[in-house]
Amino acid sequence: MRADRLLSLLLLLQTCGRMTAETLAAELEVSERTIYRDIDALSAAGVPIYTERGPGGGCCLMDHYRTQLTGLTDDELRALFLLSIPAPLADLGVHADLRGALLKLNAARLPAHHEAAQKLQQRLHLDWTWWFEHATPVPYLSTLHTAVQTDRRVRIAYQSLYGGLIETEAAPYGLVAKAGAWYVVLARHDHVDAMRVSDIRQAQITAQSFTRSPGFDLAAFWENWCAGFERSRPQYLARVRVAPDLIPLLRWHFGNRIDDILTDAGSSNGQGWRVVTLPFESFEAARERILGYGRAVEVLEPRALRCSVIDFAQQIAGFYASNCGDDAP
Repeated sequence: MRADRLLSLLLLLQTCGRMTAETLAAELEVSERTIYRDIDALSAAGVPIYTERGPGGGCCLMDHYRTQLTGLTDDELRALFLLSIPAPLADLGVHADLRGALLKLNAARLPAHHEAAQKLQQRLHLDWTWWFEHATPVPYLSTLHTAVQTDRRVRIAYQSLYGGLIETEAAPYGLVAKAGAWYVVLARHDHVDAMRVSDIRQAQITAQSFTRSPGFDLAAFWENWCAGFERSRPQYLARVRVAPDLIPLLRWHFGNRIDDILTDAGSSNGQGWRVVTLPFESFEAARERILGYGRAVEVLEPRALRCSVIDFAQQIAGFYASNCGDDAP
């Protein structure tokens, strides 16, 4: 571990220039005394490193000293430094390794390029979480990651739809991060499936190894699994008449599939209103969404949904009408 720390210390000074022992200690998660011992060790090894005390002082390298890295062009290095460390890699616990690798790459650049690299990083940021979502605990992600890397079977217990725990043994083929959530791809009883890691309540690596199915491709499996999952989700279809001003907003709620919906839509009058069939997750979800659209949507079918929207709208109007007097709370 000390050799890694010495290299990190060297690269930090080469990348950042003069740094105080306190800053280096915080960065490397060691004491200041350890930093000074490491500096002595580097000096003894012939590295031109020195310290200056007092205001404006710190630890630094002689200007002529640099480590070397070849094989990457300036454009390739710039592309690498556009990336921030995404949250999924932090979840896996490999963010420190990636950060160290980027530090080594940055140390190989000419001093004049450091400012350009920092400027690039301030112009692109990757945020993989969806709106209004909080991080879901995944305490067994590290265990599953180890099992995936070593091709070892795992014994897991996961939350069923009915609240109980189901125990099983499976071969973990891979891990996938999608839209703020981790999924594990498992092979059980000659069938490959996926589940959310956050649903797993227990996970233990067994001593038994496994052999992956010949020709298995994680990316291709995930694409097919996602398509099947989206098709299998329950849908409640509602035939509605939509005002022209609302049509651009439908893409926000229904995604790119609204293009196919609008392609099949018909015009109901000369004012630009369109008759479309919109998919919702449930009857209740359809009613809630349509009420939120106000007068921009009219339900045509099913009749039960139309009557329910009218009933809720009347209840809301009646409630506010009866509470708008001087003695209203």
